[in-house]
Amino acid sequence: MLTIVDPKMSNIQSQISNIQSALQAAYPADEANALAWWIAEELTGLSRTELQFGCKGTNFSSHMQEIETIIDRLLHFEPIQYIFGHTLWNGLDLKVTPSTLIPRPETAELVERINEKMLNDQRPTTNDQRPTTVLDIGTGSGCIAIALKKAHPEWSVTGIDISPEAIEVAKENARRNNVDVHFEVADIFSDQMTKYLNKWYMVNDQMVNEKMVNIVVSNPPYICESEKVSMKSNVLDYEPSTALFVPDSDPLLFYRRIAELFFRTPYTIHRTPKYLFFEINEAYGPQLSAMLSGLGYTDIQIHKDIYGKDRIIEARMAR
Repeated sequence: MLTIVDPKMSNIQSQISNIQSALQAAYPADEANALAWWIAEELTGLSRTELQFGCKGTNFSSHMQEIETIIDRLLHFEPIQYIFGHTLWNGLDLKVTPSTLIPRPETAELVERINEKMLNDQRPTTNDQRPTTVLDIGTGSGCIAIALKKAHPEWSVTGIDISPEAIEVAKENARRNNVDVHFEVADIFSDQMTKYLNKWYMVNDQMVNEKMVNIVVSNPPYICESEKVSMKSNVLDYEPSTALFVPDSDPLLFYRRIAELFFRTPYTIHRTPKYLFFEINEAYGPQLSAMLSGLGYTDIQIHKDIYGKDRIIEARMAR
């Protein structure tokens, strides 16, 4: 059994150092240090600043057994977000489970890009007072949908996912972040999706204007099966593979299906601009751009993430 904390210790730095040392068998020093502080903050309910400067004498003597269990799970590369059941992302406190991906910084950049685009968007000068409407496909934890609704309370936002378990997590995340987002189970590859769109947009073959979508956004599975060899155990062994991987034979599988679904639906003829946003595999930006162009999308742009990799593609749907 690991001895992580000496109950006689009163110096928080020493206690953090003990945890860090135990984790360095599997993690680089800087990551082990970050994990150690994360553990301390979670178990005490105090911020790092409070632990360092406001709570002298704080120790973990009452949490020794729990700390040992957490360290053992971390040494087996279980993500700390799953261990504690939540993560802080883009200003949101989100529940995460093995049914949902852990939100990444790159996805926060996708949200930021949508916000920037719509801020600069010159909408038609009409008396149309309908709210901007968003559909997030493959919503997972609901992070994209919730972040957009949080930034734009006036928007109408819906998230769909094939996983009922993920949808339940997304609903809880909407509640804990005090936003009104509609979440629903739907499979984009089934007839259910076509019926869903028809139900949403059309009544007796007439367009239901108040249900028009201004933004379609998705962070679909985009990692090729062959890329598994270079991935870490914390992702491969714990995060849902159905939300991560696509076959090498068809890396644009999800993008093509979404693009075709929305380009062929009747609302595309409406005068209001419509936009499509994807998070992408950096290896397939040019192919995806060509595919969208071939379908008739316009104003296609690829944006790099903070690491300099092609990560976001946006396009305009036909009017």
